[in-house]
Amino acid sequence: MLLLLCYKLKYPGKFFMIRGNHECSSISRIYGFHDEIKQKYNAKMFRTFTEVFNCLPFAAIVGNKIFCIHGGLSPELRSMTQIESIRRPCEIPDYGMLCDFLWADPSNEVVTWAESDRGVSYIFGKKVVERFMEKHDMDLVVRAHQVVAKGYEFFAKRRLVTVFSAPNYMNEFDNSGAVLAVDEDLLCSFQVLQGKAENLRGNVPESSKKQRQN
Repeated sequence: MLLLLCYKLKYPGKFFMIRGNHECSSISRIYGFHDEIKQKYNAKMFRTFTEVFNCLPFAAIVGNKIFCIHGGLSPELRSMTQIESIRRPCEIPDYGMLCDFLWADPSNEVVTWAESDRGVSYIFGKKVVERFMEKHDMDLVVRAHQVVAKGYEFFAKRRLVTVFSAPNYMNEFDNSGAVLAVDEDLLCSFQVLQGKAENLRGNVPESSKKQRQN
């Protein structure tokens, strides 16, 4: 995290970060970041990180055509001006557009919207992606948030892609990781980070896509 912040300081106009669901006080406390910072530094340092998290943007647009978020789309998103008008710093609410940006997932099990098995936000179908593209004149949605076996996985006729950069997630899954590169002509390519089979406990289960911690 500190390295990323250093890159942002050194290249403020070229290096950008967006907020994920772990970039909040409550999730950081549950999954170890709070304890690690408190052990190595102190509680004040954790509060400082939380203040930084609360300032991170929720979305980014590349070349006016690629929409980037951590989680997924939201039924409350009607105009990009809604994103531009988000007041930061802010906490992550339990529901609503900001929550959906961090927690929603695509799913082949629904056409439009349904409640998520995560217990927060929604799952959304291909029709939602199609309508979003048409309304906002986008070519691709890029998101993360779910373990996928090959490191990246397309959805809705390649209009949405999930990119998960951590191979062998938590040393429990046999997933590869991936990094998405976009050139000046908006041509996308992937660098795959192969997982190591000897460290694995089993294949990526379908249920891993529904775990709240990702």
